[in-house]
Amino acid sequence: MRWTWFILFLFIITAVSGQSPIHGQSPNQSRDTATSQPIVNLKEITITHSGGAAAGSFRTLSRIDLSWQPVRSAQDLLRLVPGLFIAQHQGGGKAEQIFLRGFDADHGTDVNITADGIPVNMVSQAHGQGYADMHFIIPETIGSYDFGKGPYYSDKGDFTTAGYVSYDTKKTLESSLVKVEGGQFHTGRIVTLLNLLSPTARQKGQTAYIAVEGLYSDGPFHYPEHFNRGNLFGKLIMPLSRSSTLTLITSTFASRWRAAGEIPERAIAEGYIKDRFGVIDSAQGGNTARTNASIRIDTRINYHLHLENQAWYTRYSFDLLSNFTYFYFYPTTGDEFRQHEKRDLYGYTGRLTATHTSGEITLTSEGGWGLRSDRIAPSFLAHTAGGDSILNYVQMGNIRETALNAWWSETFEKRRWLFNIGARLDYMYFVYNNLAPATDTSAAIYATLNPRAGKAVLSPKLNIQYNAGKTTQLYLKIGKGFHSNDARIVIANKGYAVLPAAYGADLGINWKPTNGLLINAALWYLYLRQEFTYGADLGDQAVSPGGRTRRQGIDFSARYQFTPWLFGKWNVDLARPRDLDAAKGANYLPLAPTFSSTAAINFHWPSGWNGGISYRYLHDRPANADNTLVAKGYFITDLSLNYTKKRYEAGLSVENLFDRSWNEGQFAYTSRLRNEPAPVDGISFTPGTPFFARLKLTVFF
Repeated sequence: MRWTWFILFLFIITAVSGQSPIHGQSPNQSRDTATSQPIVNLKEITITHSGGAAAGSFRTLSRIDLSWQPVRSAQDLLRLVPGLFIAQHQGGGKAEQIFLRGFDADHGTDVNITADGIPVNMVSQAHGQGYADMHFIIPETIGSYDFGKGPYYSDKGDFTTAGYVSYDTKKTLESSLVKVEGGQFHTGRIVTLLNLLSPTARQKGQTAYIAVEGLYSDGPFHYPEHFNRGNLFGKLIMPLSRSSTLTLITSTFASRWRAAGEIPERAIAEGYIKDRFGVIDSAQGGNTARTNASIRIDTRINYHLHLENQAWYTRYSFDLLSNFTYFYFYPTTGDEFRQHEKRDLYGYTGRLTATHTSGEITLTSEGGWGLRSDRIAPSFLAHTAGGDSILNYVQMGNIRETALNAWWSETFEKRRWLFNIGARLDYMYFVYNNLAPATDTSAAIYATLNPRAGKAVLSPKLNIQYNAGKTTQLYLKIGKGFHSNDARIVIANKGYAVLPAAYGADLGINWKPTNGLLINAALWYLYLRQEFTYGADLGDQAVSPGGRTRRQGIDFSARYQFTPWLFGKWNVDLARPRDLDAAKGANYLPLAPTFSSTAAINFHWPSGWNGGISYRYLHDRPANADNTLVAKGYFITDLSLNYTKKRYEAGLSVENLFDRSWNEGQFAYTSRLRNEPAPVDGISFTPGTPFFARLKLTVFF
């Protein structure tokens, strides 16, 4: 059956091409249609200073990878970041779990994510602090992305401890397109990108386009997921004057799904389910929606001054049914629970950049300011049965959270040296109005507490670069960052540890030993005053303050261009995460990655054939603090093959090419299945996708 997909794909290619794959368009006409990016030639890349607040960032790597690496989904956009792994563990519509630099960052607690300047992370979210659902992004619209590891960037605030990822949509479309995809597990997807203005308007600096996406998949489970998602995106850019440009963005997204959830390993052996793709509680699943609107004005005041102003609004809803522990906390009715919220998010950011050059000296001054206001009404956690019946509210209330920030960054460049010094001031104000019934234990907790709390934090940054010739750059990064706590925990803890700090240092090198090879390597260290942990059962579902932690490690990335049409990449990331307040042997950080690697070989033949093969490897890691339970690692291989011409593209993608049995989401839970005499400590998991083939056909016009 698997090879039927490949044969069918070759039949389609033969029918539409009518020519040999070694003749056709020139290399300069080659494109990656997922991004419409020109293919980057590594031999033309030079190592130079990267100034401003993001000194020493990885823009070169991101530009190369987006150019060469196929992107199939919003999740694949995250996988572009070297060392970043994700896991989907409860239906296709839930935000992915994120792993980076020795962090199990849950759904975004320690990774700051933005799209077109709009925050993706949700503070005090019903399911988890920093929850970052990227499914509102249509991957074909992404024109560029940037990332940085560690807390070293003055313009990045909350959740920037392990790092940040920033995406920007295309300013204009190379061409309009319609893409149709179909594959196993009743999977179908259709995407349309349409230019709305004429070539004449685009020549005047005016661009406008819309993108529409529809997706459906049942997934590999015996209980079909019925995962469906719809996206609509629009962008308009127009000059207001010779010095000012207006950018308007709007998007809306909705998704609904069912989920098998996490399965205890013993459930298969004891016959509770047929196999690893079974389900125990069929009520699990969820729905979510998000609508964004953004207005941005860029003004070139003069040759030296550039001013940016952006305001945005987000309307967001979320509803999720889960059951991690089955009959452990409530042996009679079961542990199923519902998390729900409705949110309005308002924000504004400003940025002023001044550049002055005198002889060999360049001085860049940057300053920024911003406001974010979240209004969540209501937010609740409820004990449920059968998905519809609410037995009682465990937590219920309205949340107001306001964040103010101001930052400054000064960059001095002279010959081989670059010095960047900056500081960021953040102030956050929390209000939690408890609405839970008097019978709820949390009602008694909040009854005597001040429902308001506020806290400010100052975060200094220092970045130094030294170019030891045209092929070698050394850098040192030192900085302080923070991740905010959930408003419910802030109030319950009487304002203690509202904005726990993170302190980091990187010592790295960018090196181009040969014309076609680029290497980035870094030794890094990160100390957190307070780790965030999440409860596993219904009685402990909010984010909780943990102890002090330390992480240290090595990052290594290599990019090599064998020929103008053949490109390779390799990433290896090592980390040693530890709890500083626990005894030796019981100081492991559950699920924190310690060793991971990714690699790919991609090709773009002048004839139009392109694609590649890649792997992702995640090593075994502790699932609990004393490492008596282990989250199993995996090695998964993916394949893509396309035939691209000016007017169309046909393609095949295969995930898990060798059909390995692997666990994607893994957790150490104390759970109790129906009729079990006592709870059991063990690993619960969500199975990873088996062999999964998809065909696609894209028409450009």
